[in-house]
Amino acid sequence: MSMTIKNNISAMRILNIMGQHSRALAKNMQRISSGSRINSAADDPSGYAISQRMRIQIRSLDQASQNAQKGMNMLKVAEGAVTSTVDILKTLKEKVLNAANGTNTTADRRTIQKELDQAIDQINDNANVTFNGKTLVDGSMNKTIRAATTNVYTNQNLSTASVASSALTALRDRDGNLLDIKSSDTVKVSFVQNGRTFTTSYAVGSTSLASIFANATAAAGTAGYGFAAAPQTGSFIGVDATGVSVYTADGTTALSIAAASAGTTGQISGFSISISGTDGNVKKSINQKLDAFSETIRAQNVSGNHALSLQIGTKSNQSIMVGLTDMRAQALGLQGTDPVTGNVKNLNVTTQEGASAAINAIDNAIQKALDGQTDIGAVESRLENTVNNLTTASENLTAAESTISDTDMAREITEYTKNSILMQAAQAMLAQANHSTFSVLSLLQP
Repeated sequence: MSMTIKNNISAMRILNIMGQHSRALAKNMQRISSGSRINSAADDPSGYAISQRMRIQIRSLDQASQNAQKGMNMLKVAEGAVTSTVDILKTLKEKVLNAANGTNTTADRRTIQKELDQAIDQINDNANVTFNGKTLVDGSMNKTIRAATTNVYTNQNLSTASVASSALTALRDRDGNLLDIKSSDTVKVSFVQNGRTFTTSYAVGSTSLASIFANATAAAGTAGYGFAAAPQTGSFIGVDATGVSVYTADGTTALSIAAASAGTTGQISGFSISISGTDGNVKKSINQKLDAFSETIRAQNVSGNHALSLQIGTKSNQSIMVGLTDMRAQALGLQGTDPVTGNVKNLNVTTQEGASAAINAIDNAIQKALDGQTDIGAVESRLENTVNNLTTASENLTAAESTISDTDMAREITEYTKNSILMQAAQAMLAQANHSTFSVLSLLQP
């Protein structure tokens, strides 16, 4: 073996090995201190790309979850306003029932009217509730309504053979039983429109179903007030605000009557039909069938698409459209504008007839408010499920990303210990390699 001093090959080899151990130790310390196995694309190029895509997806899922939660918070505010309106309507139902009682004087009813006016004003205040500057249930966040709709009432308690021209004395119920209306009986019809109450009564005689609505319209005496020309029969009821055709629930023929005018200003907020005998007593069993008209299509005004879009996904168009209906007093049928004077009029209970007609108007308002509350609750429930789904997806994706990028601490510390020992051993050997060259000097001594 030759002895050289210009190039210490052993020392150079050991130095190279020390460099490898040093780089390995640096990576060990970086991984242990950061907790991440991949700290740069150089550590694992494909793993780095996959990990970054997963992290973007996780952050997107978390943001979508926050969006859904913000939507839930907004809907809770809207629901609170509608709940308050429902509570007010419950009280109003008690008040109008009280006003319809014959024991009250005119002064009593005027006092009740004052309470009713304040309650209606509060309903309008409830509709103006806001969230982050957005007014929620005043109709400004409604879905698209391309054409104003006319409210329609449907009776499914009369015989399927009933038509507009059917004589009242020949009417039968759904089971084919004769209602037993006498020609000598009296028909009384009341309806509420734009806050005004209209009432008419006449002898049954040989009149038909169509005459009930024709006489009521004539009693209004104002263009645009009252009912359409005649009731229609069939399973088709009409077209609602979303453009969807509405049919009877069981697909059987029923009697339907629409208001004469479209939109909330033309809606009939409630009407009642009463048959009484020659003795003046109301025939309740007959009225239970004849006066069983319920609102099947709600009147709404033309509206652009102002529904709120909640981005609840990580891709474009993964959203929920939330439309909130109008919960103001006019939309609920409790208030209107006189077309002649332009004055705002509230539901009137200062007379016993007006209070009696107001009962059905309040019932319809309660149904509309409950429908709105149900719609809000359904979206809230959906958003809650959405949040749960997004949270679960984020957790699972985080677990998957963790297997790619997170450091196995036990393994990494073991590697660090091994490389540290090897580094120390290499340092000792480098000292020995450097020292070995000094043996050449002995050859130079005499």
